[in-house]
Amino acid sequence: MSEAIIQVKQLQCGYGDRIILRDVSFDVAKGEIITILGGSGCGKSTLLKHMIGLLPAPHGQVLIGGEDLIHASGETRQRILARIGVMFQSGALFGSLTVLENVMLPLAEYTALNADARETIARLKLRLVGLETFADFLPSALSGGMQKRAAIARALALDPQVLFLDEPSAGLDPFTSGELDALILQLAHSLHTTFIVVSHELASIFSIADRAIMLDKQTQGVLAIGPPLTLASHSDPRISHFFNRHIHS
Repeated sequence: MSEAIIQVKQLQCGYGDRIILRDVSFDVAKGEIITILGGSGCGKSTLLKHMIGLLPAPHGQVLIGGEDLIHASGETRQRILARIGVMFQSGALFGSLTVLENVMLPLAEYTALNADARETIARLKLRLVGLETFADFLPSALSGGMQKRAAIARALALDPQVLFLDEPSAGLDPFTSGELDALILQLAHSLHTTFIVVSHELASIFSIADRAIMLDKQTQGVLAIGPPLTLASHSDPRISHFFNRHIHS
């Protein structure tokens, strides 16, 4: 495996006194596409929120580019956050702003670029996701798949080393979901961006993931890590059943 861009070490995840996950540890290599998966309530989105600094962790580390986000503050924390981009499950686009204005927001917040430069960069990001002709549309005028693409463009605004996607296929039909998977693979290969994707969609997991991290609600930890095809034939029935559940349904 190449150099790790992310190192999660003995991370404890939860909300206040409620612990969801314990002692979570794994590395993510530069340029790798990792999916985080597991049954309902296992802590997938909770883990992601800790990894992007939205939730404080009582114990453990999340190293991004060798610096610990969990315990960082001030300028150090801002520097680490500038290395990552996030697409939330709903897209979280601002409805009163155009698609272009949404993509320009991170540039206004984290850079000293003038308005013309911000617009030029934002239009380039929209071109990357195939939405350059929809720059002046409001999010409500876009389809669900297009809104996800716009959210990815915004997440790419600062040229992040790592992109976090929370359930990107949620609410999409199989065809649109497949198009989004193709976009993720294209961006990973062309930009050499590392992707952390929370997903429960088997077709998407098998299509894009180099490795999958399977969480378990009962044990409150990582049940298995490996390529999806390898996990599908795992000797532990909890793991193999998850990856072959279309056969059992």
